[in-house]
Amino acid sequence: MRPAAVPTARLEARISPELHATLKRAAELQNRTMTDFVITAVQEAAHRAIEQAEVIRLSLADQQRFAQVLLSPPKAAPALARAFSRRRTLVNSE
Repeated sequence: MRPAAVPTARLEARISPELHATLKRAAELQNRTMTDFVITAVQEAAHRAIEQAEVIRLSLADQQRFAQVLLSPPKAAPALARAFSRRRTLVNSE
């Protein structure tokens, strides 16, 4: 019995002969196929790009301020207190 084929997608790119030679040499140095080398490099770059876009990095001072606000939140502004009161009224009346 054969294992089920894993779905794949194709990616094509036109590159200069110089870049092709560089990628081929790098793959050979790591004893990998050029396809494996390129896929791994692209995957790592994609993960880094996503992380840089999604992860919020705070300075030490910002981290301390954030923790302090979580531990001792400021008193709610009057408008927020009114909004919560109105919400309670609306939710309870349904």
